[in-house]
Amino acid sequence: MKKRFAWVAAIAAIPLLLSGCSPTAAPKDTGSTVDVKLAFITHGAPGDTYWDVVKGGEVRAAKDLGIAVTYQSDPDPVKQSSLIDSAVASGVDGIVVSMANPDGLKDSIQKAIAAGIPVISVDSGLERFKEFGLLTHIGQSEYIAGRGAGEKLKAAGTKKVICVIHEAGNVGLEDRCRGIKDTLGGSVQNLQVDINNLADAQNTIKAKLLADPSIDGVVTLGPPMAVSASAALDEAKSSAKLATFDLSEDVTKLIESGKIVFAVDAQPYLMGYLAVTFLYLHKINGNEVGGGEPVYSGPGYVTKDNVASVAKFAKNGTR
Repeated sequence: MKKRFAWVAAIAAIPLLLSGCSPTAAPKDTGSTVDVKLAFITHGAPGDTYWDVVKGGEVRAAKDLGIAVTYQSDPDPVKQSSLIDSAVASGVDGIVVSMANPDGLKDSIQKAIAAGIPVISVDSGLERFKEFGLLTHIGQSEYIAGRGAGEKLKAAGTKKVICVIHEAGNVGLEDRCRGIKDTLGGSVQNLQVDINNLADAQNTIKAKLLADPSIDGVVTLGPPMAVSASAALDEAKSSAKLATFDLSEDVTKLIESGKIVFAVDAQPYLMGYLAVTFLYLHKINGNEVGGGEPVYSGPGYVTKDNVASVAKFAKNGTR
């Protein structure tokens, strides 16, 4: 009987010997008692479907991690800077920002970093995040995404495209149009409209199409504008191909119906989720993700061939 127990004990010890550890060597959960407060401050306009998806990722990450995250947004860089300053004054543990107007936010961001508060940018800010001293940037290269869109439009046979910019001064939107122009091999003209007046934007696109029937491609840079552009194409009885950046339930339906050729997906939900998670890990464990380089969430391209795989998530508001 003693020999039997000796063999059992020896066998039980084998996994510990192979792993090189003891039963008491498990790491402690360093974040179990850490109170983490983060601020998420973007340039998104209220009710913007794209930023609603970003916020959805932020909310889910905060819930999963059990931490406090406040989300605020304002398209005015002066007001966005004020929100950053307030977050610094409140003593948050980290800040997420979008930098559609980097120079307008530079002073406030650098004050946050000088105060020892880590900052991560999402969506806009890829070209400047290193200069500003941010931990990393999460998003896509808007220029590279634009180049990809231009290549797809070229393959679809378009030669004369209007690129609809819905927010003046947004460098990311301008980069998208610039990328399209550099790969299309045809003509690309930017058309400025106002996201806050979709009816007027629809009329502007319609008037452009009626004035120049040779336009064979329209690119919008956000879901609400894609819906307006689709209606404008119908009203103008134009056969121009429509493409867009970013997804929504309406966009996936238009792709399924063939009215949108493709959508460029930057995965904004992922941006919101990862940004919160990265700052949390930085707080509890000193982790710095990216190694000084950006973390790319896109671009992906959604067409009629693969739209079914993402449509249910767009309906849920997470794509």
